[in-house]
Amino acid sequence: MADVVLFHHAQGLTSGVAAFAEALRGDGHLVHTPDLYDGQTFDTLEAGLAHFDKLGVDELLARGARAVADLPAEVVFIGLSLGVLNAQRLAQTRPGARGAVLVDSCVPVSYFGAWPAEVPVRIHAMDADPIYNDEGDAEAARGLVEEAPDAELHLYPGDRHNFADNSLPSYDAEAAGLLLERTLAFLRSR
Repeated sequence: MADVVLFHHAQGLTSGVAAFAEALRGDGHLVHTPDLYDGQTFDTLEAGLAHFDKLGVDELLARGARAVADLPAEVVFIGLSLGVLNAQRLAQTRPGARGAVLVDSCVPVSYFGAWPAEVPVRIHAMDADPIYNDEGDAEAARGLVEEAPDAELHLYPGDRHNFADNSLPSYDAEAAGLLLERTLAFLRSR
């Protein structure tokens, strides 16, 4: 059983994010789902990003740090899209991290310093997702896979962003099922 922190995407802690967390719990993992938007969810990615813009990167990262302050050091961080900012930052900088799963996004490793050799990372995205490909995430993911000793990049056929959230129109059941299967296998090894 792994201790997991799952950071939500830009649309907030939606029922689809909660369902993903529940699927992880169903396999025996302890999953924390910090709500960095204080209960707000957004119907569109654009509205969620507008809310994020009001908060700012520094505030979002501060909220993420506060959310894990009282948790054990030995956790696996999972980020969905915008949630990757906190998941990747904490996996790279918080001593004791057991791993990271980055979905729909990746930040250049240099943004938070070097990737720690002892922290395995798994990156998942759709191969034709325009956000992932056009905003530098794909390049950052390839760079992370080259740098980290234990890193894997999993690309799924399709062009959807937030494909793992079953409450959104972008949901892709087949890709989400494979993501869940691979994530559960990864967590069992932690």
